[in-house]
Amino acid sequence: MLELEHGFRVVDSYARLAPGRRGEPRGRTITPDRLEREMHQAGITRSVVFPPAESETSYVAANNGVARRSVDRPFVAFARINGSRRPGATATSRLHNVVNCRGREEYHTTPGDVEKYAYDDRFHGFVLDPLTDGLPDEEVLETLDDVGLPLIVRGGADAPPAALAEPVFGRSFPVVVAHFGGHPLDRDHMHEMVDLLDEFDDCYVETSFVRYRDVLERALLEHPDRVLFGSGAPACHPNVAVMEILTLDVSEDKLWRAFSKNACRVIEALSPDAQFRIRH
Repeated sequence: MLELEHGFRVVDSYARLAPGRRGEPRGRTITPDRLEREMHQAGITRSVVFPPAESETSYVAANNGVARRSVDRPFVAFARINGSRRPGATATSRLHNVVNCRGREEYHTTPGDVEKYAYDDRFHGFVLDPLTDGLPDEEVLETLDDVGLPLIVRGGADAPPAALAEPVFGRSFPVVVAHFGGHPLDRDHMHEMVDLLDEFDDCYVETSFVRYRDVLERALLEHPDRVLFGSGAPACHPNVAVMEILTLDVSEDKLWRAFSKNACRVIEALSPDAQFRIRH
C-alpha cells in the first residue's frame, strides 16, 4: 500500500505481534519486520504490541518472545495475562465463579507474575481478552492496583461493558477498553461503553475495528481525552485504520488527541521522549 502523508504524530495502542513461528494460533500473522514496515507506511511512530490470545496456556514464553522482538524496533511490549474467572453476569458464569474451588491452574497469571512484568523494563502494561483469557481473581487485580500500569481489555459481545465494569473499572490503574467494548460491530455495546466514560474517570476506549463513524465522532466530541487510536494490526492494515480516523468530521485538535496526546498520557512509553529512556 502507498505510504500515507498526514502530518500527525500517530501512536498505536493495539497491535498483535506473534512471539515466534512455532505454536502460533490460527489467524493472520506477520513478521516483526513487516509489521514495522506497515506501521511506517501509515505514519505510525510507536506501537503497543502483545502476543495473540490462547486458551489454557501460560503466557510467560509468549510475552518474553514479544519483548525480544521489540528490541530496536518502535514497539512497546505489553504482557498478556489470564485468570480463572469467567466474564459476564449469566447464571452459567456466576455458577462457574462460585464453584470453581480449584482456583488458579498452573498456567494462570499469579500476583508474582504481575510484579515481575511490572518491574521488568521490557514491559509497559498488560493486556487481557476475557473470552479466551478469563478474568483475574481479586488477588491478581489487587496486585495490578499496586503496580499501577495500564491494562488493555478486549471488549465485545462475550465481555460487554457491563460485565467488565464491576471487576475491572474504577481501580487505581488505567483501563483501555479495546474496540469500544463492542467487537464485532455491536453498535449498542459501543454506545454503552461511551456512556460509562461519564462514570469512570480512568477508563478509555481504543478505536480498532470500530467501523461506525457516528460512534467514533460521538466519543471524540463528548470525551475527547478518552479516545486512543488503535490499528488492530495485523488483522487490519494500519493505513486503513488511520484513514478511518482522518475522515471523521471532528476538529484537528481532537484528531491530535486521538492519534497521540491521549495515548501518551495513559501509556508513558509511547511519548516522544520515552523511546530514549526505554531500556531493553
